[in-house]
Amino acid sequence: MAKEQTYATIITQLQNKDYKPVYLLMGEEAYYIDLVSDYIQNNVLDPSAKDFCLTVLYGDQTTQTKVAMLARGVPMIGDKQVIIVKEAQNLLGKKRAEDDENALVTYLQNPQPKTILVLCYKYGNLDKRKKLYTEITKIGSVLESQLIRDYQLPAWIVNYVKNIGMTIDERSAQVLAEYIGADLQRIASSLDKLKLSMPEGSKAITAELIERNIGISKDYNNFELQNAIMRKDIMRVNRIGMYFAQNQKANPVFVTISVLFSLFFNLLLVHYTSNKSDSKSLASRLGVNPFFVKDYVAAAKFYGARKCMENIAILKEYDEKCKGGGSKSDASELLMEMLFRLMH
Repeated sequence: MAKEQTYATIITQLQNKDYKPVYLLMGEEAYYIDLVSDYIQNNVLDPSAKDFCLTVLYGDQTTQTKVAMLARGVPMIGDKQVIIVKEAQNLLGKKRAEDDENALVTYLQNPQPKTILVLCYKYGNLDKRKKLYTEITKIGSVLESQLIRDYQLPAWIVNYVKNIGMTIDERSAQVLAEYIGADLQRIASSLDKLKLSMPEGSKAITAELIERNIGISKDYNNFELQNAIMRKDIMRVNRIGMYFAQNQKANPVFVTISVLFSLFFNLLLVHYTSNKSDSKSLASRLGVNPFFVKDYVAAAKFYGARKCMENIAILKEYDEKCKGGGSKSDASELLMEMLFRLMH
């Protein structure tokens, strides 16, 4: 029985022309599902055969009976045909009176050896208790694409940049992660565009390059605000706060509150961690890159455990106020007032 596999393993097998009769690509993170599906669509068949041997269906516009019928067919030319079902969660996740729910199970018990069936099940997982899942694992490959956590994003960016032959420093990766969020497709697209915009022979993606091409200020962003608060640099906190107040659309206060909530929660964890010298263990507990652990340990000296708890309460208070909880002040005034209270 085949086990669930990683994206890298499946791509390597495909590159070696080790094709499976069926691929179940499922999970909350659509990025890797699309990568595998696109690779199969673009590389398995010869260009001359695609018009005849490639079929792309959508889950809400087809049935299991139709998919199974097409899969049993033989390629018109060549030795392979590819059938890709996109949005397969709309096909496999719902019962349809007009459909035979056992059609794919029956097909997979005796699959057509010249067919490659790809099921793209996004934003969730096929129930592993179902017979369909069991039959897929007997003969095919399963990719379970999980959402990446926020604290993993900078490392993901560094690795992606390395894979496209470039370099990026930890702080620039953190700024990019904080600005874009856990949208891997958007991050990858932004980095690919950055590479194309760079002078020939240049390999380093810098904060200046990010600011010029993506529009993220290297000096005025939530990552720099967090750093200023951690160092208790009141003048810089006020300067960044004023910039945010004047550019609210690009710097929504809700995002800032979320970032600062995580900061003070993590500082509390630092206070209640006995062994602060083990940076790897502390980084895992905080959910940050080990590169930044020393900054949190230093910041904990400025903000005691009681002040951290007080600041968490302040952030909750202003989150409610910014959502219209009885305050007559606008977002910019609330932001500056909140920052003052956090620092004093």
